[in-house]
Amino acid sequence: MTAAHPEMMITGVESIEDLLPLLKRATTVIVGPGLGQSVWSKKLFNATIKTSLPLIIDADGLRLLAEKPFVHKNWILTPHPGEAAQLLKTTASKVQQDRFSAAKKIQRRYGGICVLKGAGTLIVSETQKMSLCADGNPGMASAGMGDLLSGIMAALVAQQIPLSIAAQYGVCIHARAGDLAAQEGERGMTATDLLPWIRHCVNQSS
Repeated sequence: MTAAHPEMMITGVESIEDLLPLLKRATTVIVGPGLGQSVWSKKLFNATIKTSLPLIIDADGLRLLAEKPFVHKNWILTPHPGEAAQLLKTTASKVQQDRFSAAKKIQRRYGGICVLKGAGTLIVSETQKMSLCADGNPGMASAGMGDLLSGIMAALVAQQIPLSIAAQYGVCIHARAGDLAAQEGERGMTATDLLPWIRHCVNQSS
């Protein structure tokens, strides 16, 4: 991984004892992408969500949360319809039948902020009105796009932007970058195709 991206700073974690010093140094944590659902995964996930740090929960983190529900005020949950169905113990088709209701239910059940991904991504928190993102395109329905969204939101939170604002900005930046990348065509678009456009979007003055 570091051979392909030498700018990355990586520390291997084999146990909770390895993880805890890293959490003390961190200001923001994403947990879930690539985590898996093994015994090791569950131990690290359970240790992470007990911190008071701002958290972004995605992918396997959402699946582990569905197995053992937990309430946290200081996190952003980013489910797609399938993951939302697991969190609500229902089916993806029922989630899609009433996405607004599903997003509200997830937020009420787990706390924090829910970002229900999909065509018309929804952002809902306890204190603000629900927001809907009308940008984005079908080419973004590919592996890694959700991980990219989590990374954008975490980067914003790390800059001390409040979670609710970071969720909205993150969704908008991600969707806008996807639409700009799709100028070359939606078919075959990958998550890394968005990277130069994300940089473009966050450097705009207005």
